[in-house]
Amino acid sequence: MVAFGKKLKDRQIQEWQGYYINYKLMKKKVKQYGNQIKAGALDRRHVLKDFSRMLDNQIERIVLFLLEQQGVLASRITELNKLQDSLQEQPDISKITELREAYRDVGRDLLKLLFFVEINAIGLRKILKKFDKRFGYKFTDYYVKTRANHPYSQLQQVFKHVGLGAVVGAISRNLADLQDRQGSYLSIYDQPSLPLQDSVVDSMKAAVDRLSHSTNFLNFLAQHALIMQEEFPTPVEEQVDDQRYHFMSLLLNLANTFLYMVNTYIIVPTADNYSMSLGAAATVCGIVIGAMAVAQIFSSVYFSAWSNRSYFRPLVFSSIALFVGNVMYALAYDLNSIPVLLIGRLCCGLGSARAVNRRYISDCVPLRIRMQASAGFVSASALGMACGPALAGLLQTNFKIYKLTFNQDTLPGWLMAFAWLIYLIWLWISFREPANETEVNNGPQESNSENDALEKGVTQPLLLKAEENQQDDENDQEYDGSEEAPEESRKPANSIAEAYRLLTPSVKVQLLIYFMLKYAMEILLSESSVVTSYYFGWSTGTVAIFLACLGLTVLPINVVVGSYISNMFEDRQILLASEIMVFLGILGSFQVVISYSVPQYVISGLIMFVAAEVLEGVNLSLLSRVMSSRLSRGTYNGGLLSTEAGTIARVIADATITLAGYLGQSRLLNVTLLPSLLICVASIVATCYTYNSLY
Repeated sequence: MVAFGKKLKDRQIQEWQGYYINYKLMKKKVKQYGNQIKAGALDRRHVLKDFSRMLDNQIERIVLFLLEQQGVLASRITELNKLQDSLQEQPDISKITELREAYRDVGRDLLKLLFFVEINAIGLRKILKKFDKRFGYKFTDYYVKTRANHPYSQLQQVFKHVGLGAVVGAISRNLADLQDRQGSYLSIYDQPSLPLQDSVVDSMKAAVDRLSHSTNFLNFLAQHALIMQEEFPTPVEEQVDDQRYHFMSLLLNLANTFLYMVNTYIIVPTADNYSMSLGAAATVCGIVIGAMAVAQIFSSVYFSAWSNRSYFRPLVFSSIALFVGNVMYALAYDLNSIPVLLIGRLCCGLGSARAVNRRYISDCVPLRIRMQASAGFVSASALGMACGPALAGLLQTNFKIYKLTFNQDTLPGWLMAFAWLIYLIWLWISFREPANETEVNNGPQESNSENDALEKGVTQPLLLKAEENQQDDENDQEYDGSEEAPEESRKPANSIAEAYRLLTPSVKVQLLIYFMLKYAMEILLSESSVVTSYYFGWSTGTVAIFLACLGLTVLPINVVVGSYISNMFEDRQILLASEIMVFLGILGSFQVVISYSVPQYVISGLIMFVAAEVLEGVNLSLLSRVMSSRLSRGTYNGGLLSTEAGTIARVIADATITLAGYLGQSRLLNVTLLPSLLICVASIVATCYTYNSLY
């Protein structure tokens, strides 16, 4: 992997070279400290004092240059404002056009300055992390707290940049005022929701959002999708994305995600009744629900490979497979056949195109909106999870048309078959197959050095997270100006085995945590209808309401964690706390006395589910940072690995429910919760061991 020192050198604006953080020097200094401590020539206090002083000097140089450039930009805006005032008295169309272009030039220079701040912030975080990792100190916490909270803090200038926000506001307001408002005298402050029709303003806002954490929730939510990103996309890649992007196609991908999640969970409240109506035990619902996940283990791989060549054809196949699967699921009632029921669910699993949905966002959505698209993917999944049980609760009817029965068991199948048929027609009419990359790259390419420098600052939406990649940290090499990264380090994995070899111990722990939370959630959801009907006599409608309420907690919980909790605590602290809460939720769900009450079940289930949701978000956030960049593209990517881990967990959980059913419904709850408890304990131990060794 390319060392950060080389990346920093390559991305520097040449005329500002002397003002960037001297990452190479500081890394050498950290290495020197290590050698001197081993030799006994330095003590800890001297190291901390010397390194703090060096950081203070580096930050001061960055901040003074930043203030100087802000002053230059402010002076240019002041001169342009005077010219704008004179034009209000004597309007001249040609001069107004020139004035707008002059404001845009200031905006482009501001983008360069924003990128300057961003890359220096990355360098500061990386060198602090490197120092902590090498010496085992909590220096980062000490340094940031003491410098950030001081009234004369220069560190705040790097991370808060109030002055830059004021310059952005001045440019945005004046460009908006110069737009043709068709006689309106309203400003951007009177109509804050009015879209600004200028790409420079949009680019500035996106750059400020990346620095100011105003998109924390979106970023946190987007990471649930685990759509891995290239660390340093080039301007050519961004142009390719623009040519491949089609809004309606993206919408169809998100609709596919939503419908698939509805299809997965719409049968959960009625699967036990359906099994019993066909002469099987109620706990066979575990196999019925899990059959879809079994097929998804295989479909994820071939859909991921298929998406290397096409997006349209896999989505068509997915729609047809799901249409056929749902029809078979519905017909199994009148055919009185458990095999037809299971084959129908297997067909539905073979239509799982989530790998295609992820790849489309990763490969065909421009960087400037990729985070929003990833958040849309997660939101569509969450809404589908909530809508599935809710729809099942509404389908409480019973009638016949000819020889076909329509009741609470078969209507989920008929409804989803109709939905997939409508989707297939919409897909056929509206989806646009993206041009392949070779066709796009052979198109006309026009660029100049000024635009390239601007694009470097604009096309970095996930830079802050990608640069903290653990794999990069472990393979970081000293850059002396002559080293080149081996081509092998940028190639995607060619097999599951090769992808597995790229996983570091910390990544394996993250995948274990993901396996655990998916297992626990599947046990809770899949056996809910059996458990609640046995202990509380709940009807299908009551179970549907309970499951829908659980699903509706997903987005609010992510708002709270992404916007507030993640800013107050470190990710690893939230991770461990969430695992402990999942453990307590599982523990509270056990039947330890004869009378098992509704409050005990609901409260413990809610604690388990909410904690698992928090855990999933933080876990995937960490996973996106520590996973090798070689897993960002190709068939065997990070998204596929996480999907397989979660799907295997669901399959094992559903099989556990069915096997436990042979012991009787009275023992089902405790028998199925016990593996969840043991896996949860194992994940907590692994987390403590891994992070104690790293920190």
